[in-house]
Amino acid sequence: MNVIFPPTSRYALTPTATFVRADGTPLVYLRRRFVPPPEDLALLQWHRVVQGERLDNIAAKYLGDPEQFWRLCDANRALRPAEMTGTIGRELRITLPEGIPGVPHA
Repeated sequence: MNVIFPPTSRYALTPTATFVRADGTPLVYLRRRFVPPPEDLALLQWHRVVQGERLDNIAAKYLGDPEQFWRLCDANRALRPAEMTGTIGRELRITLPEGIPGVPHA
């Protein structure tokens, strides 16, 4: 059995592995997902956090999908999403997904 995630999931490209139990039953699991270095993600723009913002709303505004908040976390080295909007004035990187190159700067 293969685990299938939608293409917008952070786990979509994460490979699976199989562990075979002592009784011969296979157990499929996800391998570790490595977060790309933020500097490898093409920067689209910056966003300055204002009072009362939520990360899902920021993701919806820039990425068109509130469930893509994890891309903002990856782009800003955030382990706890709530911390990203906790400081008013913090600048957040808005980037393209991993593997999609941006426009070279002249």
